[in-house]
Amino acid sequence: MAKSESKAPKKSPTAPPKAATPKAAKPKPQPLDERILAILGRDPARSLSAPEIAHLIAPEGDWHAHLAPIRHAAVKLMREGRLVIYRKGKPVEDPDDFRGVYRLGLPKDAAS
Repeated sequence: MAKSESKAPKKSPTAPPKAATPKAAKPKPQPLDERILAILGRDPARSLSAPEIAHLIAPEGDWHAHLAPIRHAAVKLMREGRLVIYRKGKPVEDPDDFRGVYRLGLPKDAAS
């Protein structure tokens, strides 16, 4: 005859609780459009090119990756009236239809 053994659940060794390591709270990254406005706000009377802004956003990183997002943010900000896109020294009429080298600046009333 076979002995009947109780099949009590085996206790698994519990791992010691992990100590909560306090992490320094990282500041939430500022949205790109706000970063652009902040950079332009340093000298409101001056305009900057997209590469100049990209270098300020990522001084030691891949600033080229920021060029297209800067253009998209600039178009959005111009539609909202918060930014002016300049082409050959003049504001562009249609933010959805401009080509080539451009500069970004704050509206003149905001620069005063």
